[in-house]
Amino acid sequence: MSGIWAALWPEILAAVLDWRMLGAIIATAVAGVMRGYAGFGTAVILAPIFATLWGTREGVPVMLLMELLITIQLAPKAWHEADRRVVLPLGGAALLTMPLGTYALLALDEETLRRGIGAFVLVFGFALMSGWRYRGGRPLWLNLSVGGLAGLLKGATGMSGPPVILYLLSGAEEAKRHRANLIIFFAIIAVTSILGPIVMGLIDVTTFARLAVVLPVMFVSVPVGVRAFHVVPQRLYRPFAMAVLAVAGCIALFG
Repeated sequence: MSGIWAALWPEILAAVLDWRMLGAIIATAVAGVMRGYAGFGTAVILAPIFATLWGTREGVPVMLLMELLITIQLAPKAWHEADRRVVLPLGGAALLTMPLGTYALLALDEETLRRGIGAFVLVFGFALMSGWRYRGGRPLWLNLSVGGLAGLLKGATGMSGPPVILYLLSGAEEAKRHRANLIIFFAIIAVTSILGPIVMGLIDVTTFARLAVVLPVMFVSVPVGVRAFHVVPQRLYRPFAMAVLAVAGCIALFG
């Protein structure tokens, strides 16, 4: 066993003692506050930034593992506040299409995929900032369609948020309901989303070394965001969320 650790130790140190880790720590702190405050942000912020720092095949698995662990903090309370009639079909459809997206993660060129992540974040962020609102109902077929698209994105980029965020935040519900819906949707797909990278060999000792550094930062920053949600006026909820989306998208697209 000591021989194995001796062989792995240089790889672990190289992953952790790197200038890019500082950028990952800062991004994780922002994402944690965003997740606690808005109910989303882990994937939407960290997928483009981690992909820029480490590449999509190395960065996305770190983000997925962190998303899985952080969901445990927020899901129990949100379950009682969410509209499960809408969220459960969204999550179920995403589970079905996620394997196709995981295949795309391996098949597509990394540079193309990274810029695609940034473009998706920007398009959906600016759509919400424009003031557009979805005025229709939420029939089952539409819930399944949006969830299916989100699953494809989750498998390919680790980021299911943009279509679901656009769909849910565009409604007239109060911020409390928006936040709970997003938390439960991400909780539904968190466990399944990590299976593809595990099966395809994208998770290794470097992944866990990076996770060991950024995960404590996330656990500390999420409660800060939760506290801010109860203190900061709710009229600032949507502008804050969309500004963060725009910054993260620009980093991946032009970085």
